[in-house]
Amino acid sequence: MSYAFDICGPLPNGITVLEASAGTGKTYTIAALAARYVAEGTPLHELLLVTFTRMATGELRDRVRERLVQTERDLSEVLAGAPTADLEDAVARLLATGTKEEIAVRRDRLVRALADFDAATIATTHQFCQEVLGGLGVAGDLERDAQLVEDVEDLIGEIVDDLYVRRFMKSEDPPLITRAEAKLIATDAIENPGAPIEPRDTSGSDLAAMRARLAAAARVEFEARKRARSIITYDDLLTRLRDALRRSGVEKLRSRYRVVLVDEFQDTDPIQWEILRGAFGGGGVTLVLIGDPKQAIYAFRGADIYSYLEAKEAATATETLDVNWRSDQGLIDAYDAMFGGAQLGDERIQYLHVRANDPDKRHDLLGAPLRMRVVDRTHPSITLTGKGYANLTSARLYVASDLAADIVRLLESGKAKPGDIAVLVRYNRAHALPVRDALDKAGVPVVINGAGSVFGTPAAREWLRLLEALERPSSVPRARAATMTSFLGWSAERVATADDEDWEDVHRRLHAWAALLRRRGLASLFETITLIERLPGRVLAEADGERKLTDLRHVGQLLHSAAAAERFGTAALAVWLRQRVQDADREGDEERSRRLESDAEAVQVLTIHRSKGLEFPVVYVPYLWEPTWVDDKPVPIVYHDPDAGFQRTIDVGLVGSAYSRHKRLYEAEQRGEDLRLAYVALTRAKHQAITWWAGTWNSRDSALSRLLLARDADGRVATRGPNPPTDDAAMEHFRALASAAPGCVSVERATLPDAVEPWSGPRPETARLAAARFDRELDRSWRRTSYSDITAAAHEARVASEPEETVITDEPDDDRSDELIIDETEVTATPATLHAVAPSLFDEAEELAEPDPVLPLAGIPGGTAFGTFVHSVFEAVDFAAPDLDLELTARVRETLARRPVDIGSQAAVVEGLRAAIETPLGPLVDGVRLRDIQRADRLDELGFELPLAGGDDPHAWLTPAAIGAVLREHLGSDDPLAGYADRLADPELRAAVRGYLTGSIDLVFRVEERFSIVDYKTNLLAPPGEALTPAHYAPTALRAEMEHAHYGLQALLYTAALHRYLRWRLPGYDPDVHLGGVLYLFVRGMTGATESGVFAWKPPAPLVVALSDLLEIGVLA
Repeated sequence: MSYAFDICGPLPNGITVLEASAGTGKTYTIAALAARYVAEGTPLHELLLVTFTRMATGELRDRVRERLVQTERDLSEVLAGAPTADLEDAVARLLATGTKEEIAVRRDRLVRALADFDAATIATTHQFCQEVLGGLGVAGDLERDAQLVEDVEDLIGEIVDDLYVRRFMKSEDPPLITRAEAKLIATDAIENPGAPIEPRDTSGSDLAAMRARLAAAARVEFEARKRARSIITYDDLLTRLRDALRRSGVEKLRSRYRVVLVDEFQDTDPIQWEILRGAFGGGGVTLVLIGDPKQAIYAFRGADIYSYLEAKEAATATETLDVNWRSDQGLIDAYDAMFGGAQLGDERIQYLHVRANDPDKRHDLLGAPLRMRVVDRTHPSITLTGKGYANLTSARLYVASDLAADIVRLLESGKAKPGDIAVLVRYNRAHALPVRDALDKAGVPVVINGAGSVFGTPAAREWLRLLEALERPSSVPRARAATMTSFLGWSAERVATADDEDWEDVHRRLHAWAALLRRRGLASLFETITLIERLPGRVLAEADGERKLTDLRHVGQLLHSAAAAERFGTAALAVWLRQRVQDADREGDEERSRRLESDAEAVQVLTIHRSKGLEFPVVYVPYLWEPTWVDDKPVPIVYHDPDAGFQRTIDVGLVGSAYSRHKRLYEAEQRGEDLRLAYVALTRAKHQAITWWAGTWNSRDSALSRLLLARDADGRVATRGPNPPTDDAAMEHFRALASAAPGCVSVERATLPDAVEPWSGPRPETARLAAARFDRELDRSWRRTSYSDITAAAHEARVASEPEETVITDEPDDDRSDELIIDETEVTATPATLHAVAPSLFDEAEELAEPDPVLPLAGIPGGTAFGTFVHSVFEAVDFAAPDLDLELTARVRETLARRPVDIGSQAAVVEGLRAAIETPLGPLVDGVRLRDIQRADRLDELGFELPLAGGDDPHAWLTPAAIGAVLREHLGSDDPLAGYADRLADPELRAAVRGYLTGSIDLVFRVEERFSIVDYKTNLLAPPGEALTPAHYAPTALRAEMEHAHYGLQALLYTAALHRYLRWRLPGYDPDVHLGGVLYLFVRGMTGATESGVFAWKPPAPLVVALSDLLEIGVLA
């Protein structure tokens, strides 16, 4: 038994399912629940919000924050004396009840939540899994260097090819399984990793057993190759977290969150549900699952409606959202007539009656809120089959033309604008293109929103012809093909009449472009062609030119990304694109979907799947009379067996009675999803929905026919409907539906006029263009700056403020003059004032006289290449690995493979880096070594970007002299860097900056409550020609290098950044307690036995706070 959910009632506890319907405000409800939980005592960091797409995550984060802000503002107004009754929001009124002290406590909780909002966990399921796995360390079975990939199509193809050749290469007979069939089997097996494979018995020699063995082998090979290549998929994140939680870690995860809210739960799958139930289905955690099973339409992406239904049965409570905030009451009454009581694919998925938020709202449009148009099969443009059914293609074109005529009538009435209208279709080529062409012909502005893969477009094929020509620029056939693309723009007539001089010019251009592609990359090639060949002007002059130019740019960007990621040459890039063009019909990821070609006022044509979550004033659904196509041929299928607890299963056998039964189950699931697709499509409308019925041979199995002609009294909808009735009989059936909702449903005969009059509506005026005049002064002191930028001139070598490398390589080149080598006798230091003192310096004179050993890294040349290499190795290496030499060797090899550097002997490098890792870091950090730091206690390459002197709203400047003044105020005379304040007056330093400070801290590590900064340096501190020894990294030399290279400024800026980070991230943060100090590790000088090569410094906490304030406020100049 379910009840209507009251957002102001008792808060949910245990496992609660909130069953929504279209337009009932799932996101609104989640945001309101989040505000209530926080205000009533759940800290924001103990609240987990999960949804299923990145886009939905961004929207949910914004909506939750807006809700917290508004609720805090409402409570503040009440505390200031405003009447509670004046508050518009019911949740705010609820929280504003009680004494002023109680209201103030709730308001303060909201204030704290907003201050710490970035700490909130609002994520997709996969983002959440990745975060948890990272926190579990080794138990998470997640390789640190693993690359998360979304598209594994190439890897699956490679596996299929290898297994196929291995199985059939020695056979003289033709292969028993085609390569295409093998690809389908392997893909289904890999994309459903937890599903059992049928047939279970794989021991036989029959084809069914062979196919099952292939599916199992593909899974095994897929896992092995992912491990070998250090890649993981989104499915891996789920399975590895599930496995980790089965072993241990549930209690730790459960103790982290008190309330878990899951949105769009109808799109879950068995593994996700097992994770949520196992982690949060007990132990005092509240788990709220919000979803609408009637909108479960993503089975092809792995969503599993039966997991939702299982969760609903396991829930302690089920409540419904019963207020529709989207549609008018008349449209809701029409939905009741069409869907009322219907089971949408399963007896547990039933249409629920809802009520409009404003039942009196009406919109004056043409006709009833729901209009049903019946195709007139007697019209001359309809071709009839022998049995009197409408030919499928002619019916599609007829409906597209009738839709265009109807939209013209609506626009001419002035009751709607093109941007108010959406046309929702099932297929891109078969449905979207005829609709677009009909609207174009009728003069109605129209855009196709994400209609299929961009690799299936003419633009992709033109790119392929160009790449093939650039692969062999001397080839005459390829050059001829390239001239017919948009890139060169020749007509067929010009190709036919071109002379030798013309072709020589074409070949010269192709050779030049091929060289440019090799040298500068695809982005540079496209930019050159765009400018020199005047590509945009030529393409935009064509019919549908805006669409084509958008596709050309989109494919170009995808090619550039692929070439950069995979280091493809021209030939490999052509192969890559050719494969994607061939597979364009395959359902792809969001990146492949075609982009909207225009943001002008236009009718949108989009698929039903893409429309989910959207709403439009007027919705046309022209092809609900067509069922989803189900292949009659034997193909691998994914189905749920009711005799096995509705477990998702794959059948690759393709023969036998068991397969036939499974195929029927699969088809029934598809037909159930068709019903849900119809529900999703029609419920996108706010004011009016228009649909069609056509008497084609296959319309009997469509969602519309079965809903209205094949539903029994209990609401069960048959998988197959009756033979299509005549047009008149169909209209009588539909009028019976209309009588159930008087005035809300109209039934109309779609009689197409002889000609559709083009729309005579307003056209956007062509803007008159004029060159803009730039007449303001640029603030050249405002910039995105860094430590390297500020000190660039002082280092005598410019370092970009936005480095291309992710690793900061701030060590100067070491081919420096002798004047940079500081004589140690010129500097005095005492053990009491200098943390960097090495004990060996205070031994007896006889011991000092012994020659110092030459260091392992002494022979490697100086420069940024080696510095970058060391940073990369240290970022990747596990300091606490049981076999450190083995770990270092592996990381050194990986780093060299990515970016070769001349390091000489790898063994010597491993020895030197091991020595650095095993060197004690001194009393500042209680003598710990890098070797003692676990993965869970370190952050590598912690990037930051801080506003300087007001950031986007600058009101002052930051100057090195101002930083020097702060140093003088807070450092005692015995501090190691007490004299550095004077160095900040160096005229080579950038005088004044404002804007943003960016940087990347090599390492932040934690020892107990303290967080310390590490910066790796690979500077050569020996004079030219002198062997490098530990003596060159004595404390006085390190201090001199810190001052000379302005590393003191870097240490200050990085400490201020860490202070800001901890202040934001760490509850109860206290700089005196939590800031551990700064360690500059001069790696070449670290021997392992002493603190040699380590400069340690702890800026006083008041200095750090003052510096942070200075960075934020700046000084007037």
